This record gives sequence, C-alpha cells and structure tokens, in this order.
Amino acid sequence: MRRITVAPEQRRLLERLTTFFEARAVSAHATGGFLRDALLGLPARDLDVALAGDSLAVGRELAGELGGHFVTLDEGRGHARIVLPDGDVTIDLTPVPGTIEDDLRRRDYTIDALGAPLAEVAAGAVEVIDPTGGLADLEARLVRATSEEALREDRLRPLRGARIAAQLGFEIETSTREMISRHAARVAEAAPERQRDELMRMLAAPQAVPGMRLLDELGLLSAVLPEMDVTRGVEQPKEHHHDVFGHSIAAVDALDALLADEPSADKRNGRLWRELWSALEWWDGGRDYFREPVAAGTPRRALVKLCGLLHDIGKPATKTFEESGRMRFFGHSDAGAEIAGRLMRRLRFSGREREIVMRMIEAHLRPVQMAQDRAPTKRAVYRYFRATGEAGVDTLFLSLADHLATVGPNVSREGFRAHVAVVSHILRLRFADEGVTSPPKLVSGDDLMRELGLEPGALLGELLEAVREAQAGGDVSTREEALELARRRLAETEQ
Repeated sequence: MRRITVAPEQRRLLERLTTFFEARAVSAHATGGFLRDALLGLPARDLDVALAGDSLAVGRELAGELGGHFVTLDEGRGHARIVLPDGDVTIDLTPVPGTIEDDLRRRDYTIDALGAPLAEVAAGAVEVIDPTGGLADLEARLVRATSEEALREDRLRPLRGARIAAQLGFEIETSTREMISRHAARVAEAAPERQRDELMRMLAAPQAVPGMRLLDELGLLSAVLPEMDVTRGVEQPKEHHHDVFGHSIAAVDALDALLADEPSADKRNGRLWRELWSALEWWDGGRDYFREPVAAGTPRRALVKLCGLLHDIGKPATKTFEESGRMRFFGHSDAGAEIAGRLMRRLRFSGREREIVMRMIEAHLRPVQMAQDRAPTKRAVYRYFRATGEAGVDTLFLSLADHLATVGPNVSREGFRAHVAVVSHILRLRFADEGVTSPPKLVSGDDLMRELGLEPGALLGELLEAVREAQAGGDVSTREEALELARRRLAETEQ
C-alpha cells in the first residue's frame, strides 16, 4: 500500500462520493491526473473517476446530490463532468465497460494510466493498479505514451502530453516525442475549447515559457496558434534584441518573472521581481490580483501571459520602411488586437477574456507614451483607464514585460526602475485617488439640458465627458465650475 495525502476538504468530498457509489453498488476508481498528483505529493484538485455502469445517469444523480452542474462532455463515450457549486472543483466521470485494467491500458500516458479504488483514496492508503508501468515513469519523471494508437484516438492527446510534461517539469521519453511531433498537426482538428484549456493551463503555470518552447519544438504551437507563424524571422529595429517571434516569447518570460508569487532563483529575474514589488509594496493585494480568476480555471496572470505572447502579432502585416530606411510598424497595435480577437473567438474564449486581451494589445504602448516628458498627469491617467477599462492595470504590467523583452540581456537597472516608477505612479492614482478614474458626479444630463437648453444626443454626452475629464485633472471641483465649463465648450462648438 502507498500512503497519499489529500487536503481535508477533498477527503470529505471523497468520503461523500464513496458513500454515494457504495449505496448504489457502483464500483468507482480514482484515476488520471488527480491520482498522479496525489502520488507525487502535489496539490490535487479536480477528480477523475472511472465507474462501472451508466456514467451519464449516475452522474446526473450525483450532480443533484452535490448541488452541482452536470455537463455532458461526450455522450457517445459517456464522458461527463460535474462542476461543484463554488465552481472551483470538477469531477470528471468516465464509464468502464470491462475491467479497470483494460480501461487504464487505453489511456494516453502511463503516468495517467493509474487507478485506485475511491474508498482507498479517501482513506489515504492505496494499492495502485498500474498495467502500463506508470509508477516507474513517475519515479523517472518521464512522460511516456501507452501506445501510438492512443495518440491517434484523440487528436488533443499530443498537446496534453506536452502540457503534462511542462506542468510537472518531466521529460518526454524519446519515442513519445517523435510520436507527438508526428501527430502535432492533428491537434488543430480537436475541439477548440479543449485546445484553449490546455494552452491556458500551460500559461497559468508559474513558469510558462518552458512549456511554450516545448510546444514550439514539437510543432504544437503552430497547430494551436498558427497566427504566430508569421512573426518568425521578422526583424525589428536595432533597439530590439529579438525578432518578433523571439520578442513575444521573451515577453512571456518577463511576465513569468514579474507575476511570480516570489522572486526567481535566477539572479536577473529575481532582481527584477524585487525592484518591482518593493516599489509596489504599498499596493495591498497586488500579487493576489493576478491570481484572481477571469474565467473558470483561468487566473488573470495566465491571460496576461497570453497577451504577452500575442501583443505584437500585428507587426508583420504593418511593417514598412521609410525612404531613410527606417523600419516602422504603424498601426500594429490595432491590427494585432483584431488578429487576437479572431484567434480567441476561434478558440472559444469568453467575450470578457477577448475584450481584456484586445484592449491590452491596443493600449500596450500607451504607458510609455504617457510618460515621455514627465510623470503622467491625472488627466492622462483618466483617459488611459477610460480607454482600457478592466484591462488598464494588466496593460501596465504588459508594458513592463514589453520593455524587458525589447532590451533583452541589455536591461539597465536605471531604465527598469524608471519604467517601474511610471507604473507605480499610475497605479497610485488608480487605487489611492478614486477621483481620478471615478470622479463624483457634479452635474447630470438633466442638469445640462435644463441649464443650457440642450436636447438628448451626442453633444450632451461629449459635454458630460468633458466635465468628468476636467474633474479628474483637478480643474473642476464644484457644480458651478462644471456648468461653466459646459457653457464654454458649448459656445466653442457653436462658433
């Protein structure tokens, strides 16, 4: 028997599931990533349960018992998912038509082809069922396919193997690497939502860049994000250390360092992290902000890293040369936002996720532009957050990563500190002075219509916005001043 440790809340769930299945004489086994991670001593969250019987019918009954949401993943195969009420834990159910050993042999990778009775897992001591040698591969820290046929059966499995390797820091066994490369192109035929989920799980890792490089080596990045291919080999001005593709990967690398929970052991990255977060020590909950979910299972920092990967995707299409030979990329931010929006729509990202990423790409140059001659004014900060909305804070960190990716190993402490100072200044205005981004209402539309004899329309909205902007800049602070400003602006429009 092997001892495993699961969190108390998971143990209570496992005990509840065991009681449920035993009352119905249904044989149930923990399998897949949950059991694998529990054996490795890693936090194991989502449950994979293989059960004998009608998994769809049993799953619907179980969802009702737990107050969860039942989702059919594959009706033909009987694959189902229960999302628990808090949305943070899922239970995936798969049917076992024959023996559990036969079921495990059909799995894709040996370290996920492990099983144990659910009751044993709940008790914390398991006799592992291991028909493919997965325990030995766990010890050797290897990802090995159970067979090439297993990779053919499900087009997503090559991508999943790379994600598991990146997530665990394991090596992919040589012949398995070759299999994954052979079948990489077929990943594009898998359900878009499944491609998206695997990609975002990789980007959610503390160190996402090794996973991105692995995807590129195996041909998987081109399968999932073919829009990135045009960035390869696209040269940039001499200020840039990398071509556009290399710059994009370097931006994710910088975000790995800056958004980490603690400083990296790498000397350079650790120093950058300390420079940033010592300057932002006043921001309570700053690092927690990037852990918050934007969508189910997707923390904000994963979405920011996706944007780091895509932020210059519009450069190849907008590259031009002036008569002097100077290279320019006019409009690449807007072009990139459109490309990213189409890409994310194809992969079935939520509207909120698309909106955040598109706004970040559109605005990723603005923080530097705001501070070219001096610290950004309150008026400029108001305009910035008006344009970026929910993406405003995230865009500041993308700007830092863009800077680091541009200069590469030539980063200077003074240059980075200056950029961090700009970010800190903008964030202070955002969080410490609500009047900058959300000024209190001094006048309403009804006030302006009554006082200035206006009708509803675009002009009325423009005057209200002018008042708000003047408030944010500190030029207007009373109702009378607001009305006077509106009168002047109205007179200017009538000249």
